This record gives sequence, structure tokens and C-alpha cells, in this order.
Amino acid sequence: MHRLQLFPSILTADWSRIGEEIRAVTPYVDGFHLDVMDGHYVENLTFGPTLVEAVRRSCDLPLHVHLMITDPAKYAKDFADAGADRISFHPEVVPDAAAVITTIRDAGAGAGIAVLPEGKLGALSQNLAEIDVVLMMTVRPGFGGQGFLTEALPNVARVRAMIQERDSSADIEVDGGVKLPTLDAAVQAGGNIMVSGSGIYDGIDARAAARTLRQRLDQLDAAAAG
Repeated sequence: MHRLQLFPSILTADWSRIGEEIRAVTPYVDGFHLDVMDGHYVENLTFGPTLVEAVRRSCDLPLHVHLMITDPAKYAKDFADAGADRISFHPEVVPDAAAVITTIRDAGAGAGIAVLPEGKLGALSQNLAEIDVVLMMTVRPGFGGQGFLTEALPNVARVRAMIQERDSSADIEVDGGVKLPTLDAAVQAGGNIMVSGSGIYDGIDARAAARTLRQRLDQLDAAAAG
């Protein structure tokens, strides 16, 4: 099992002072998660490469861009050039997931496949050897601040088993409703990267929230090692 990592989602951060928001939590996190929505695949509309560039200027940590858009191949290079280290997409929106993975890799980023809470695993199974991360959604895509869907956990466990059976090195990133009360369940199901949006950028004290989650992940790491 990989070391447990923490990636804040900036979806609920204050974008008007994104540099401060990033720097406040950097000592306790391993990277940042950026949700891109186009108003088509999902109803919400968020941001483009410019904000990714702003986050990149504010830290040297890995950036994972999650494309909730209908044409991920078209924009993959723009986000890679903006600073994305990994780019995930939803295979159900494209005719050829393997071709999108190749496009992302050619752009210089690691590739990931996003899986909906009730999502089928066919595209993932076919392309697991070519990706770096599986993004397991534990909310419906489209909006931040949603509640954690425990019914998605069996799918996380199935993906962990698939990765182990095939001796894959892919990470499992759990995204949606991850906060202190749901953290253990996400880890126990097989996730090793935890994405937390409102669990960190809660409008109260992002630094303290990130520190608390980091401490719990360190405790879970120690228990697994011991």
C-alpha cells in the first residue's frame, strides 16, 4: 500500500486569494486537486487553465486536474502546460478512452480514469496498465460540499482488488465528502489519496482542518505498518 496522501480540493477555497489558501495548508498536504467543470457534462461551471497556473505559481506540490468535461482530449495539453501533473477524465464521455490516455501522456501529464459512485469498471479494466491513478467518486460529480456516499465504498474495494491482482502501481484517489468522520472508511476500502474540499476549506480554519486530517492519516499509516 502506498503512503496515505492528502490532496485538498480547491473547489470551496476562496479563489480571490488562492495563493494564501494554498500556502496555508501546504505544510500538511501532498498535492492539490482541481475540479474543472464545463457546464455540459455537469451543470456547474468552474475554471480553466488560468487558475491552474495560479495554483502552480503558489506551490511546488503535485496538481491533479479532474476534467468533468465532454471533450477532455481537446483541452488536455492546455491543462498540462498550465501545470497539471496528472489529468483524470470520465471514460463515459469519450468513444475511445485509450486514445484520451495517450493524448494526456503525450501532453506530459500522468493519466487517470474517474469512476462514478455507481460506475461500471469496464473502461478502467481495459486501460488499467496505462494509467497512474483511479479517481473514485464518492459523491455525484458537479458540486462541492456534498455528503459522502457510503454505497460507493464497495466499488473502491473492487478497484483495490483489481489493482492488486494485476500488480498495478496506480493510486486510488477518493474524492467527495471526505472529512474526518469519513476518512477511515475511505482508507479501509482501499483509497490511498484522500481528496477533501469543504473538509479543509471550511471557511473557518483551513490550516487547522488540514493538520487534523494529516494527523489522522499518519495514525492510520502507523497502524498499518505496526
